[in-house]
Amino acid sequence: MDAGVKTPSRRTRRMLVLWTALRTVVITTCLLAAYFAAPLDKPFTLLSAVALGFALAAFGALVAWQARAIVRSPSPRLRTAEALATSVPLFLVAFAASYCLMENGMPGTFSEPLTHVDALYFTMTVFSSVGFGDIVPRSQLARTLTSAQMLGDLIIVGFVAKVLLGAMRRGVERRDRETDDP
Repeated sequence: MDAGVKTPSRRTRRMLVLWTALRTVVITTCLLAAYFAAPLDKPFTLLSAVALGFALAAFGALVAWQARAIVRSPSPRLRTAEALATSVPLFLVAFAASYCLMENGMPGTFSEPLTHVDALYFTMTVFSSVGFGDIVPRSQLARTLTSAQMLGDLIIVGFVAKVLLGAMRRGVERRDRETDDP
């Protein structure tokens, strides 16, 4: 590094990590609070499907915005971790809300009635590909939506991770070039 470029102190780096962790926890907590406060005892309708589509489009826009922010960030690695930790919960909550609406509007869609917790749990088991088998989709619509989530999970693991990690690499290269310039 150039002698004229000041490296952040250990305290500054620690505060940056702490601030990022706090921001991530607050964002995720607000997202979960909104999910648990939402009245999901209504049926899954065309409006619900449109809302899910909007949430998934918002997820895509969020990932694109985060990729740009990562490239420009003075701490691209930290920004990447934050991006993954805040965008994935949005994706999961959108599907959990859809599953909850679907089961409440059409009882028997799943192998058991779904509360907010059950729907989020089911979403997490599908995302992690654990699939314990205690809750399973029974209707064609539920199986279709679950299949869509599985496809989305693969896209997150493959494409979104690649985009964000590529942005991180470009951000690190950009930062290193800027600190090496006289």
